[in-house]
Amino acid sequence: MYQKSESPSALPIYVQISEVLIREIASGRLPNGSRLPPERELAKQHFTTVRTLRKALDILEEKGLLDRVQGSGNYVRSGAAVDSIYSMFRLELRSGGGLPTARVLSLDELAKPHDFPVFGTASHGTRIRRLRFLNRIPIAVEEIWLDGDAGRIDPLALSDSLYRYYKLQLGFWISHAEDTVRVGKVPDWAPNEFGQPIGETVGYIERLSHSEQKGSVEYSRTWFDPERAHYVQRLR
Repeated sequence: MYQKSESPSALPIYVQISEVLIREIASGRLPNGSRLPPERELAKQHFTTVRTLRKALDILEEKGLLDRVQGSGNYVRSGAAVDSIYSMFRLELRSGGGLPTARVLSLDELAKPHDFPVFGTASHGTRIRRLRFLNRIPIAVEEIWLDGDAGRIDPLALSDSLYRYYKLQLGFWISHAEDTVRVGKVPDWAPNEFGQPIGETVGYIERLSHSEQKGSVEYSRTWFDPERAHYVQRLR
C-alpha cells in the first residue's frame, strides 16, 4: 500500500499511514469511540514498524482525532472537520476511504484550450495527465491544468499530492475549490489499466481551484469509475 519516498516532496510512510487513518475516520469505517487494534498488530497491518506507526498516531492525536489512554489503548475521536493533505480529495472507495496515489501519464506546457473556463493570467499552462489510485486500485484518470504564471513544474519532484507540491515547491497553496459533478465519457488518452473503455460513460468532475496568493490557478477534469469509487462531500 505504501510507496518508498523517491523525491523531496514524496510523502513519508508515517504521513501516508496517518492519511489512511484520517480518511477511514472521515468515512465512518473507524467510528467515534472505537478502539484501534494494538499498536503491534496495527503496524503489521500497515507493513511498518511500531516506531513509524506511533509517528502516524502522533499526527492523529495532534489533529484531535485520537485519545491515547495509558494501559488501555488508542481511541478514535471524530466529529470535527480536520485539515489533511487529502482533505480536498473527494473520491473514496465504495467501501470507504482509501489512500490516494497517482501515476503521471504525461506532462506538457501548452496553450490553454479556448473552450476552457477562464482561470489564471497566462495564455498557456502546464497540463498533467494522471492515473489515480485508492489503495493501489485504479479509480480515475485526471487532467490538471496549472496556470503558466503560477510557476514551472519539475516532473522529477512531483508527489502524489499536487496541492502539497504547490505549497512546498511553488510557494502558494489552494485555499478553496469549486466542483461540478456529473457524467462524462472516458477520454481517448485513458490507459487500459483504468478499467473502463474509451467512450464509456462514467462519473465526471470539473474543478476550479483558487489560491489566496494567486487567485484561480488551476482547472482540472476527472473521470472516475463509479463501480469502484464515489464522490463524497461531507458537511460539518
